[in-house]
Amino acid sequence: MKKIAAIFKNKDVINRIVFTIMILLVFEIGANVTLPGVTLSEDITNAMTSTSALSLLNLLGGGGLQQFSIFALGVSPYITSQIIVQLLSMDVLPALSELRKQGDIGRRKIEMTTRYLTLMLGSVQAYGIIKMMENGYITLGDTSAWGYVYLVILMVAGSMLVMWLGDQITSKGIGNGISMIIFAGVVTQLPNQIGSAFTKWITLNQGSGASAMIQGVFQFAIYIICLLLIIGFIVFIESARRKIPVQSAGRSGNVAKMSNASYLPIKLNSGGVIPVIFASSILMAPSVIASFISSDAANAYWLNIFSISHMYQMPGIDGSRWGMPWGLIFYVILIIVFAFFYAQLQINPAQLAENFQKNGSYIPGIKPGNETERYIRKVLNRITCIGAFALAFIAALPVALTLSGIFGNDTSLAFGGTGLIIAVGVATELNNQVNGLLAGKLYD
Repeated sequence: MKKIAAIFKNKDVINRIVFTIMILLVFEIGANVTLPGVTLSEDITNAMTSTSALSLLNLLGGGGLQQFSIFALGVSPYITSQIIVQLLSMDVLPALSELRKQGDIGRRKIEMTTRYLTLMLGSVQAYGIIKMMENGYITLGDTSAWGYVYLVILMVAGSMLVMWLGDQITSKGIGNGISMIIFAGVVTQLPNQIGSAFTKWITLNQGSGASAMIQGVFQFAIYIICLLLIIGFIVFIESARRKIPVQSAGRSGNVAKMSNASYLPIKLNSGGVIPVIFASSILMAPSVIASFISSDAANAYWLNIFSISHMYQMPGIDGSRWGMPWGLIFYVILIIVFAFFYAQLQINPAQLAENFQKNGSYIPGIKPGNETERYIRKVLNRITCIGAFALAFIAALPVALTLSGIFGNDTSLAFGGTGLIIAVGVATELNNQVNGLLAGKLYD
């Protein structure tokens, strides 16, 4: 309560919160305006609440894909461009590596490069999504070449407008603008999910007798407890860090002295949701490529092997058929692989060991140089192993629950997944920023 009272007393924080809410309202209005000439089918809602790749695109679009609105692309092309530019700037492309070392000027040039790449990727992605959505989810009024060009231009323009709205939140609002837009889409879906669970287990059992009502209340309570436990587990994973003690050798005249010990914090999940986005993009790529070729190729049964929500039918020895979740297996493997890959990019042990030597810092009990590099790499691999499997578990949980049939045909009840990871991460970031603003005001 003291914190809430302090927020209301801080005019700067209140103005930032109000500004952020107004921007999010503008986004929600645009996300519910369907593109002209597009008719939505009744199956689109089920597709967006399921565990398919389209649901992830809808999540990254802040919910705009469900209405196939002008904001249908959301920030997905921008996120992909950021990842690509970040990877290329890790000593892969010398020009970007040099820009990265030029401070604020280089950062601005890299940002402009990212935005130009967003335009190109957004155009390709928009056309791919249109072709995918034509397979039973939308009907176009104009299927000529100019009709597709018109829709692609509108979708790319909407994505750039979403980027601008995100920039306004970052500079004048509270939190990271891109994250806040995704966060808004996740939070607006959570009450519907809980409402569906309440309807399934309590409302529909009201006229079925006392025993059925008690059973429904018990099932709903178990569902809420499991949801809270998953949220608590995600909070633990996102906030867990391994602190490596680091000491620095200082000098006072000719006498060497030891400064106070500090720590090198390594997050359990240093990649965040980036490995999940990478894995989903790769699994979705065959369907997008097939949709470019022809509608028949896009509907081919073999593509289901890449679908995380499909049990691919395998032939048995005795002529019977049995289901195998190949898509889910590939999904988990890719998440783990990319979690290790991205952790090595985020925390470069060789670079850290070199910086320690230049700054006169060292890890107690570890010799500087190669031994320091090997020690940091060993700790990073161990920590990332735990974080990668935890991330894969959270991301695959709703898919596994759906495939198990525990919720019947209502796939929207499956909890966990990328949405909760993003929601918890953004909420933690918001809390830290508010604490910083309040602390700054108190210091003044």
